Amino acid sequence: MNLHEYQGKEILASFGVRIQRGIVAHNPKEAVEAAKQLTAETGTGWHVIKAQVHAGGRGKGGGVKLAKNLKEVEEIAGNIIGMNLITPQTSAAGKKVHQVLVAEDVYYPGDSETKEFYMSVVLNRGTGRNMIMYSTEGGMDIEEVAESTPELIFTEEIDPSTGLLGFQARKIAFNLGLSGTAFKEMTKFVTALYKAYVESDSSMFEINPVLKTSDDKIMAVDAKVSIDDNALYRRKQYAEMRDLREENAIEVEAGALGLNYVDLDGNVGCMVNGAGLAMATMDLIKMAGGEPANFLDVGGTADAKRVEEAFRIILKDEGVKAILVNIFGGIVRCDRVANGIVEAYKNMGDAIKVPIIVRLQGTNAEIAKEIIDNSGLAVHSAVQFQEAADIVKEVLS
Repeated sequence: MNLHEYQGKEILASFGVRIQRGIVAHNPKEAVEAAKQLTAETGTGWHVIKAQVHAGGRGKGGGVKLAKNLKEVEEIAGNIIGMNLITPQTSAAGKKVHQVLVAEDVYYPGDSETKEFYMSVVLNRGTGRNMIMYSTEGGMDIEEVAESTPELIFTEEIDPSTGLLGFQARKIAFNLGLSGTAFKEMTKFVTALYKAYVESDSSMFEINPVLKTSDDKIMAVDAKVSIDDNALYRRKQYAEMRDLREENAIEVEAGALGLNYVDLDGNVGCMVNGAGLAMATMDLIKMAGGEPANFLDVGGTADAKRVEEAFRIILKDEGVKAILVNIFGGIVRCDRVANGIVEAYKNMGDAIKVPIIVRLQGTNAEIAKEIIDNSGLAVHSAVQFQEAADIVKEVLS
């Protein structure tokens, strides 16, 4: 579950991480009031207006602007709120901005130069350990840094039996070229950041940039946070932060129906029971010359109601030109699934306008094929995997 910047910063602050302070506004008037409040609380004279959407690269798309007075705060907030923000991480249509974060200016003059760093905490799936990735090249796309100057990216793996050790936090501060007060501040920052990552059950914390201010404070100027969905049952305070407006509408609807659905950009819809079989089915479609339009696992219950719900979800994608139903009947018998498919098809009437290929294998597979073949419906049946692939290829051509 992805969070907005302001939500990620709230979590960071609750664990003692210093953040660039800000207030969320939903319209220009609220933005002006937020700016006044920030000035009273922090003394900041300038304000940064940031679009709050689940996408990186907001600055490149015009979603981050500096306001030097209250008039500019109102104008900039008015321009950003309601816009469709297009960034390298959004579709061509962009994402509509519903709110902005009015933040304090932290690039004030002082005794030393400001410096920007990159830092993230993620799971290294290769080693099964959490890893802190960091670089002196903050404020830039980390992918670009990795490609052009990989020697400037450092990693520190954390032993799960000990957690982050003091010498590791100090090593990070040293590799970032810090000394004195900034060195001590960075070790505290890293320690608090790692604690926030672990105790919030996150799958990613990315701070770009981490800023060393002109008076040697270390703070998170941005925050990109993803919470592990599987842990939300014990992190209910974070589950309430979910913004459904930022998520794929079809995926949200499918989730409410208890379907495991992921939207893709292909032309063949998939309805499968079991994640492993779903992945194999997507490979099958690819080998047959098609492109999977979705990942959809209906689970162990493939009755008429569930099949109908799955069909309706798949058909919401206008790019779907065919649907492949691939069910392995173990716990649920194939003949029951076949009857469910026939009933669902009849219930939907003319709503189904694309070819449907049904491959049922397992208990009573031959009986299921007879049910499909004798239904009088425009449904192609198959028993073998390759047979289903050949039919997919045929209907697409």
